[in-house]
Parts: sequence; C-alpha cells; structure tokens
Amino acid sequence: MTIGVLAVQGNFREHAAMLRALGADVVEVRLPEQLDGLDGLVIPGGESTAIMRLMRLYGLEDAIRRFPAPVLGTCAGMILLDRAHLGLVDVEVERNSYGRQLASFEADLDLDGEAEPLRGVFIRAPRVAEVGAEVEVLASHAGVPVLLRDGRFLVASFHPELTGDTRVHERFLELVKEGLSVRA
Repeated sequence: MTIGVLAVQGNFREHAAMLRALGADVVEVRLPEQLDGLDGLVIPGGESTAIMRLMRLYGLEDAIRRFPAPVLGTCAGMILLDRAHLGLVDVEVERNSYGRQLASFEADLDLDGEAEPLRGVFIRAPRVAEVGAEVEVLASHAGVPVLLRDGRFLVASFHPELTGDTRVHERFLELVKEGLSVRA
C-alpha cells in the first residue's frame, strides 16, 4: 500500500519512518497530481495557517477534498480537516488551545480497546470544542477528545509520530486496508 504524506510543512520524516516500519510505501505529496493512486494520506502537524496557505498556493485544497481514501490528520492536520477549514471531519477545533510552545506537554491517554496507555505529545495543540454525532472518540485527555474517527478520517490533537508507539498509525493503516477491500 502506498501512503502519501503532505510535505509542504510539518513532520514528514517522522510519519514516513513510522509508516515504513509498518510496511507501507511512503511518498511526499506537494502537488495535487501526487495524490493520484495513493491508498491513504497523512496531513501532519506544523503551523495550520501556513499549511493552508501553501495548500491553496499549490492547488491541494480541492484535491484533498476530492481525495477518496483514508486520511490521518495530526495536530495542525486535524485543524485543516475540521468544519471551519476543509470541512471533512465533523469537529470544531480551537487552535493552540492548550497554550503556547512553552506549555507543551506529554500525557498518557486511555486508548479505546487497548489495555496499555498511549503517550500523547501535545505541542501548541488544538482542542476539540465540539464533536459531531457520528464521530467516534477513541481517546481523551482530561475529558476532552484528542483522538477521533469520522468515517475514513482519523484525527489527533497530539503528535503520535514523536513517540515509538505505532498504534495510531496502525489504526490508520487498518482504515487504508478497509478502503482497499471496499474498492477491490
């Protein structure tokens, strides 16, 4: 399976390394035509305003809206997928809601269906303010959703690529496999 990682800004290398370790082929995505033939897409963290501006500049905004395969959005990627931006995930997100860079933190998260906690790295992280009725909450921190699934979309307000724990990426690849079996 071939996964694209948006490489206009953000943690391309970290996501790519984790996905490759799980057996995926990974390619950089900077232009709309690079989405063709991909089985999934990762929109990593970074600065959401800058990423959105670059996506518009490169013509990726509408191409991502039309992209039919599963998408993983982490931190700024979650912001870009929310109701107010690309409108693909039924969540309302508040930018930098956990504080400035100095307020970054790590926390153990109870991951739905797992006995072991998941370590979340929150860097200028967005906070989910509202969740749509069909959105599944997979993990929370202090009662606030931080990992969610909305159909073929998986979003996290933290950076799973910055730990050695592959479970968020494994769940994403499960969505990709499900999508491939439906398209077959």
